[in-house]
Amino acid sequence: MNSVFFDHATIDAWIAEDAPLVDLTTHLLAVGGRQARMRFTARGEAVAACTEEAARIVQHCGGAVQAVTASGARVAAGDVLLAATGDAAGLLRAWKVAQNLLEYACGVAGATARMVRAVQAAAPGVAVLTTRKHAPGLRRIALKATLAGGAFPHRLGVGETVLVFPQHRALLGGWDGVAGRLAAVAHALAEKKCVIEAHSLDDALRAAGAGADVVQFDKATPEDLRAWCPPLRERHPHLRLLAAGGIHAGNAADYAASGVDALVTSSLHYAPPADVGVSVEAL
Repeated sequence: MNSVFFDHATIDAWIAEDAPLVDLTTHLLAVGGRQARMRFTARGEAVAACTEEAARIVQHCGGAVQAVTASGARVAAGDVLLAATGDAAGLLRAWKVAQNLLEYACGVAGATARMVRAVQAAAPGVAVLTTRKHAPGLRRIALKATLAGGAFPHRLGVGETVLVFPQHRALLGGWDGVAGRLAAVAHALAEKKCVIEAHSLDDALRAAGAGADVVQFDKATPEDLRAWCPPLRERHPHLRLLAAGGIHAGNAADYAASGVDALVTSSLHYAPPADVGVSVEAL
């Protein structure tokens, strides 16, 4: 699970955001020079995520990592996610930065794993795809956490895929404008899929006629999708179908069974944090 890249500057920026100058408590209590051990422990069932980056936070603060549970591993209450030793000042500087990272990432990973299991139980083969709709600055963390839980990225940036929204269609003057432009640039799409958003069966049929490889239904109900998918597949057997908009843990299984190929969701980025306990003891 180290396929998501975090540069050293990013790790250092996280540390500097929380402790840029001095840890006043550590200084006043005069405990900084002592050797200590620090452990991050799951207080409930979870999926480990960004543990490697938490370890790097500790290392950048001068600690020596003794144990780390790999991202993607399921953990139970009491399991150690990360353990390190070193100068107490460095460990205390890393403490909250690493804990906050782990609580967010493990919370997202656990929610993702639960959704993936529910979707696969309802419709094996349907994928869970996560969007780029999250707070700025969280992309790498959110990506690694959702990958750890078994999901895949939908679109990491606007330069990655061709995704035509109604806003683009409006600028082209409607469906004929979309079809004409896509036909004109078809040679440039030799290695790309063209995705077009739709809000109805008529939209989807027009999108397929305009050159879509994939139709992404936005905020359609599972009942609508059950009615729309069969005629679309009959007329366009190679067309792939996505459901997006309003998909969450409570309805993902219903959407998965509606006939689509994948679910596109933003809700996992806003999962409740995991409960991670931290202990520090003198050596």
